Amino acid sequence: MNKQKYFYLIKIQYLGFRLHGWQKQPGLKTVEGLIKKTLRFVLGELQFKILGSSRTDAMVSAHESAFELFTYHEPLENLADFLVLFNRNLPPDVRALSIKEVGPDFNIIQHPKRKEYLYLFSFGKKSHPFAAPLLATFLEKLDLDAMKNGARLFEGTHSFHNYCTKPTEHTILEREINTCEIVLNTEITASFFPERSYLLRISGSGFLRNQIRLMMGALVLLGRDDLSLDDIKSSLDPAIQMPMSFIAPGSGLILNKVDFD
Repeated sequence: MNKQKYFYLIKIQYLGFRLHGWQKQPGLKTVEGLIKKTLRFVLGELQFKILGSSRTDAMVSAHESAFELFTYHEPLENLADFLVLFNRNLPPDVRALSIKEVGPDFNIIQHPKRKEYLYLFSFGKKSHPFAAPLLATFLEKLDLDAMKNGARLFEGTHSFHNYCTKPTEHTILEREINTCEIVLNTEITASFFPERSYLLRISGSGFLRNQIRLMMGALVLLGRDDLSLDDIKSSLDPAIQMPMSFIAPGSGLILNKVDFD
């Protein structure tokens, strides 16, 4: 007999600095693991399952992410009360923002969506240690103008075969980047941040494993004059193999928002 199922979209945010990414792993603290542990306590005997919208890496944070909650046999009685109870029992570095019921045709993985990531960074001088969970610091001087020009080259539809870790034969390497820009950081600030910090803003419908951190790494190499703008252009040519190897630190990357069409 089929179980009656109920479907909910929950938006969350978390600080990833002490966590080993989204996906549950034995013996490690992960976002998925902490959420499941909390739900088991909050929901008691009620059967449930969750699916995440994004598998963030270790130390990567989220200003807005989402997961789908399925409950079996019984619906949640009161969504507002559930959200309060859920937050009360989550650890302090994870917070639920909202919950809404969705229909059985909604699938958080397959549903069209747009994601925006930010990569926060500074350069030229070591930052305050308190900034480490959110901001990557590159000690050398970087050519910021070259990096801005390089970021724009990623916009549009390209093959990102050189910006992916361990693709399989089924991996879709062609992706569309809607926005890719480097600007002064005025979005996420703190009194202990450097006087000037910057962010890479990048948006699209989906990204490959380590794609954004490899793109940021390539832009840092461009800023160091270890790569040229022509190198960046060539790396997007599907006929040219030049795998990028510098993966920028995970702690600078933030999933800023997820919009579902």
